Amino acid sequence: MSKLLLNLRHVGDDEYHDVCTLLDQHRIAWYRTEPSPWGISNGGLWIGEDEDHPRARELIGAYQAQRSVRMRAERAQALQDGSAETFGSLLRRRPGFVVLVLLGMGVAAALVLLPFMLLRG
Repeated sequence: MSKLLLNLRHVGDDEYHDVCTLLDQHRIAWYRTEPSPWGISNGGLWIGEDEDHPRARELIGAYQAQRSVRMRAERAQALQDGSAETFGSLLRRRPGFVVLVLLGMGVAAALVLLPFMLLRG
């Protein structure tokens, strides 16, 4: 019976390709399910054979630990050299977008709080 190895929610193309390559290198049979058109499911990478699942989990765990260290180092370097996107850099680059998003958040919060405010009065 197939087992889900990796839910593809928030998985970038580079990570997806790295994981597929890793599984292929270790001769682990896998297949991909595509995301649903309505956004209900995000697709996934599945292992075809039950006995391969523990070995695949170990490989993915080691890969994700290495990737985490690499991504944190890249982020720290980007922050140090000023190329990382921060709130301040986004505000300077796209002030209209930031203001609209903040206004939208305020409107959403007001709509959520409106029933409570009406019940008090």
